[in-house]
Amino acid sequence: MNDDGESPFRGTAYVRPSHAFEVDPWSVIETGFRRSALGGAESIFTVSNGHLGLRGNLDEGEPRDTTGTYLNGFYENYTLEYGERGFGFPEDGQSVVPVTDGKLLRVLVEDEPLDLERGTIERQSRRLDLRTGILERELVWRSAYGEAVRIRSRRLVSFVQRSVAAIEFRVEALERPLRIGVQSLLIANDSEFASHADPRVGRQLEMPLEPQLAVADGMRAVLAHRTRRSQLAMAAGMDHRLTCSSEATIGIDTDVGDDLARVMFTVRLEPGCPLTVTKYLAYHWSSRQTKTWLRDQVDASLQSAIAEGFEGLAQRQKTYLDDFWNRADIEVEGDAELQQAARFAMFALLQAGARGEGRAIGAKGLTGTGYDGHAFWDTEAFVLPVLTYVQPRIVRDALLWRARTLPQARRRARLIGLEGASFPWRTIHGEECSGYWPAGVAAAHINADIADAVRRYVLATGDAQFEAGPGLDLLVETARFWYSLGAIDRNGSFRIDGVTGPDEYSALVNNNVFTNLMAQRNLEAAADAVERHPQTARERGVRVDVEVARWRAAASAMYVPFDEQLGIHPQDQDFLDQEVWAFDEMSPDRYPLLLHYPYFHLYRKQVVKQADLVLALHMRGDHFDEGVKRRNFAHYEPLTVRDSSLSAGTQSVVAAEVGHLDLAYDYLREALLTDFDDLHSNASNGLHLAAMAGGLVAVTNGVGGFRDHPGGGWALRPRLVGPLTRVVFRLLLRNVRLRVEILPESAIYAVEGDGDVEIEHYGTKVLVGSEPITRPIPAAPAGLIAPSHPRGRGPRRR
Repeated sequence: MNDDGESPFRGTAYVRPSHAFEVDPWSVIETGFRRSALGGAESIFTVSNGHLGLRGNLDEGEPRDTTGTYLNGFYENYTLEYGERGFGFPEDGQSVVPVTDGKLLRVLVEDEPLDLERGTIERQSRRLDLRTGILERELVWRSAYGEAVRIRSRRLVSFVQRSVAAIEFRVEALERPLRIGVQSLLIANDSEFASHADPRVGRQLEMPLEPQLAVADGMRAVLAHRTRRSQLAMAAGMDHRLTCSSEATIGIDTDVGDDLARVMFTVRLEPGCPLTVTKYLAYHWSSRQTKTWLRDQVDASLQSAIAEGFEGLAQRQKTYLDDFWNRADIEVEGDAELQQAARFAMFALLQAGARGEGRAIGAKGLTGTGYDGHAFWDTEAFVLPVLTYVQPRIVRDALLWRARTLPQARRRARLIGLEGASFPWRTIHGEECSGYWPAGVAAAHINADIADAVRRYVLATGDAQFEAGPGLDLLVETARFWYSLGAIDRNGSFRIDGVTGPDEYSALVNNNVFTNLMAQRNLEAAADAVERHPQTARERGVRVDVEVARWRAAASAMYVPFDEQLGIHPQDQDFLDQEVWAFDEMSPDRYPLLLHYPYFHLYRKQVVKQADLVLALHMRGDHFDEGVKRRNFAHYEPLTVRDSSLSAGTQSVVAAEVGHLDLAYDYLREALLTDFDDLHSNASNGLHLAAMAGGLVAVTNGVGGFRDHPGGGWALRPRLVGPLTRVVFRLLLRNVRLRVEILPESAIYAVEGDGDVEIEHYGTKVLVGSEPITRPIPAAPAGLIAPSHPRGRGPRRR
């Protein structure tokens, strides 16, 4: 809910909330201080590299919503509690653990602590520069006693030095000489959480870190800790360099304890002669290495960072991002807010995975503790399709993480009586952590989502080595899973019963269309890969002739429900027989439904939490003709309440494809502005990475009409939506960078750099090289009737 108490999905003119960020094409800028918007701003101002994340807390640490420093894959176990246990229920959950917080720098002005909720804020601004990856802050603050100081800080987490972060912190007396104290801190076990009834909020673990080591030497300190149950060890260290006028005498005092290390700097500052403290941070963790080994790694990383210096780190960061934006930039004309949001979304995805290297990309990245830091199907279904075509190395790393968790997935499949591998619905380390199996284990489509990510990666990169190794393992084991889960019925159809599709308001259904079609593609992709690498497959235990024949037969016989009378597909075979939810009786304050109605009630009705059948229209669009797509979309729009942030991007893609261009634009904005405008009132728990990724897909696959279906090559059917006047994006296709420029009546294709690539433009093959090629864009279908929406849940409109 917004502060005015109204739903942002009311389908009428929408005014951005007062706490919205300033519009800038390459930055996110916040001016002033608003306590009520602090949590969302902390998520948005996170700086991260996929290994280490510093939540966007204020330098002084308070006021705060949720403090947080996170290491990817660093978690604690906890016991899952059930009112009534059943066979195969997961025993343990896993939750991300906020580690030792090293970003704190507190200031005393003549013995009065700098506190934004005391004294007077004369100027306050923060700016996250998407081209440099640096979070900048300026604060002019006057104490209650009338003393004025200026704080300027710059904060980065290095994309180049994986374990390193740095903060440049400058304090200046403005009107008269002042005695200033700066406390630089490392604090463990300092997280505080508010109580929440929302199941999407992360679990609260008290004092999860056990002290192992605490050492200090001069301005350097290192603390090491270990989790109590998962027995993961980590070490964090800080070191400093100072700059001040030559006449100033700086007092330095260091103390260290189990959970706290503090270096105190005191100096009398003359106006115009600031003190600059450059703070270097390093973090390492391991499940095997000793505390002394980790301490030595931290020391080495600190030495390397100090040798580089803040300016050196900043320059290498800029060089890294220049290269990234050359491949990944999206240009949007006609909506400045959308331009800013698209670039921020791309930057957020990079921060979530750039240096993950063998770890998962969680639903929140390293921006908060929502969903306990777990990875879901969001990664493969939404995030990886974007990164595949701009930064494929991240995708390879993410899929290698899935491949490394195959032992756990195989054990899970055996436990539930199936073959192959059953990947977890939610996890950090690879074990299933969902304590609610109808929306966990039964959501089996995650296995096909992973397989489709493998297929897409190999198609886009031509990485035969990956396909013949971990890619083959993932495809084979998921295909075996589907073959053992499904069965041939008396009509000769291969059916998959008792599963939960993407719509979590329908559970344990038979023949969910999305699930069956994605399983079909999984079976075919596995068969294709085995036939490309038969000898390798045999070496890995595949009975090539027998298993390939089984998979192809099951795929060919896959049952896909269709209602001949309505000319549409039921979401599952029985969905259209259920009673329609009483939308006209709903008030806006009863959404999201999951917080106000029992699942027992939701499961028995025609109400769709998020795109399900419509997601099938996008991801398996090769199965449907245009008329069926249009009828399906019109039917499911009035049933879809979008209680999940994952929905709007998909609805935008399909709306654009079937010709509802203004609706596609509204959904596109909703997806990309999910966190900027805090549409789901939970941005404080961390960013909605998959929602933003869905918004980026809505640009490339909706506005751009890009498709990568098997056997169809790369096809584009571009068309501008809403008030947009020009859109440009890039796709990396087999190491060839294709530039796509979309104008009102034409599309311009060109290769940036070397090589050429064949694409389809509205069904016509085009060979594109460095010389731009222009092709006309057909007019959109005329006379379409705009679909209706559930009462109060229409898309927000600018």
